[in-house]
Amino acid sequence: MPDKQPDVPLNAIRAVVTIAREGSLTEAAKVLNTTQSSVSRYLAVLEDYLGATLMERRGRRNELTEFGRLFVNTVAEPLDTICYTAQRMRRGPSSHTNRLVVRTSLTTFAYTLLVPNLQAFSAELGGVVVDVVSSLSLPTSSDGFDVLLTRDLSIAGPAEHWELHKEHLVCVGAAHYVSGKEISAIRSMPVLSITSRPDILPTWLKGMGLKHKDINSGARYDHHYLALPAVTTGKCLLVAPEIVVSGLVKDGLLKVVPGTRVASGMQYRAYAIHRGGNSELARAFCRWMMRLCQGAMLQTA
Repeated sequence: MPDKQPDVPLNAIRAVVTIAREGSLTEAAKVLNTTQSSVSRYLAVLEDYLGATLMERRGRRNELTEFGRLFVNTVAEPLDTICYTAQRMRRGPSSHTNRLVVRTSLTTFAYTLLVPNLQAFSAELGGVVVDVVSSLSLPTSSDGFDVLLTRDLSIAGPAEHWELHKEHLVCVGAAHYVSGKEISAIRSMPVLSITSRPDILPTWLKGMGLKHKDINSGARYDHHYLALPAVTTGKCLLVAPEIVVSGLVKDGLLKVVPGTRVASGMQYRAYAIHRGGNSELARAFCRWMMRLCQGAMLQTA
């Protein structure tokens, strides 16, 4: 009979994924509620099983080798799914494990893309309840949330992050006003301004090779979500992030003025906070957000 293959060291895999996320054996031991020496043994066990070095010491941090990065990236998501499913089935639907608090500084993004699709995420994850709160202030270590969606805020404390979307700006108008018109439309209709994003119009004008005197200044609104009803019903234009108008463009309510797409240099990110009790669920939400953003941009392509 052939020799029996050694069992896959699942506990060691979980330990190494945790080391990779936390950046050190000490922090991984805290998360796993064990000792640093135990975590170190798990690392050695998995390296022996795989026959390859997974991590190298760099100062105070443990960094993945190229092989280690490939291995962790491959196993982390299915491991999260297993852990979350086991927790939810063990504790039942009344547990806080089935509830997630998402904080965002992107109010229009939440209004046009996130909130309309939350029911799909809830159904996919077995009835998860998602609370959404918005704030433009910097988060602190004492704030109670599991996920941060942001473009410009930094996070206090340990967290993992996902790059969701590289922002592009487009000039849009009501379909019946813009259809058949080229770039000259921006000289004939007023362009609305958004006071909460004073960077947008200058960035777009620079990308287009235009100056303020080349456009007609229209009304001012605090946020894009307040300006969207004005531009869908009125004879005016709006420069907005492409992703927040993608649904209205898809539905035919808005039309992009041809040749007006400009990169803003901004990056949307999702952060899964380590200190919460719903880390597996938070990571699942961040991965879902990546798919949602990719799907929204495919619809406008």
